[in-house]
Amino acid sequence: MRVFNYELLKKTNIDAETLSLISEIKELKGKQNIFIDQKKVKLDKLVQIAKIQSTEASNKIEGIITTEKRLNDLFSEKTAPQNRSEEEIMGYRGVLNLIHDNYQYISLKQNIILQMHKDLYKFSSGAIGGKYKVVDNYIHEEDAEGNKKIRFKPLQAFLTSDAVRDICEEYGKAINLYSVEPLILIPIFILDFLCIHPFSDGNGRMSRLLTLLLLYQNGFIVGKYISIEKLIEKTKNKYYDTLKISSNKWHKNKNNVFPFVKYILEIIVAAYRDFEERILIVTEKKLTKANRIKEIFSAHLGKLSKAEIKKLLPDISEPMIEKTLKGLTASGYIKKIDGGKNTGYIKAM
Repeated sequence: MRVFNYELLKKTNIDAETLSLISEIKELKGKQNIFIDQKKVKLDKLVQIAKIQSTEASNKIEGIITTEKRLNDLFSEKTAPQNRSEEEIMGYRGVLNLIHDNYQYISLKQNIILQMHKDLYKFSSGAIGGKYKVVDNYIHEEDAEGNKKIRFKPLQAFLTSDAVRDICEEYGKAINLYSVEPLILIPIFILDFLCIHPFSDGNGRMSRLLTLLLLYQNGFIVGKYISIEKLIEKTKNKYYDTLKISSNKWHKNKNNVFPFVKYILEIIVAAYRDFEERILIVTEKKLTKANRIKEIFSAHLGKLSKAEIKKLLPDISEPMIEKTLKGLTASGYIKKIDGGKNTGYIKAM
């Protein structure tokens, strides 16, 4: 039977790779604070972009999607949700805003997690929000031929409430009494939450919201400016692979937590690096406007639309952005993909 005792983490040997990631995160965290203090820039644009990307990406991982226009309209409150996907997107937006604005006042307790889950389904019909699962649930995987099999059996429904209470209490003790490194403790708490799988729906999204909450409470606020959920969505195969490895033998208290811990630490490192590159691009006045646009592609993985570039560089006009994109495309530095409303640009390999 699974037992939760985070005090044992004090005696755990941490390998050099994990220690290196922790050290790098703390160094990057210090640099972020210096950037914010010295640059004296308004970060509202980065915060708004990150919120939209986080909401889109976290829901997309679960197959909940809408169009970019609908997403922007929903965020600007120009429209109301029109289907279940948009209802759940709006619910995520609401909880994310709550965490952004009030993280220092939110206690990690069972009733708070239930309230967050209820708010996640605030716009949805039905009564699943804020209630633990009442029947056992299973996590499935599908092979290349479409055959499904059980990948993991979460904790039984009748044990769920006590288990969530226990991990919340153990987390609080580990932070306040045991002096466990938060960057080790947070991914392990999230791993246990996912293995408990306390809800009939919304467990993945709740785990990402809780990740942000705990990171912010421990001073790692990079997720306010760079979407951690988007970084996870881009690497979701590795996310699921490490989760599978680290949940093996979880019920017997013999699982190896560090594949998942390292993955989460790598995501945090990537977020801090993205922030550093983004803030330099946005604030660097010595670069020409064309070079600032070019630098965005150097610092960004994946497709960028003209609208996204405009959000990142609001002081550069749309005609200048279009002119620069044409020039970068002609030179072979970037290439145009898709078309029409889905037109985007990606750095050429």
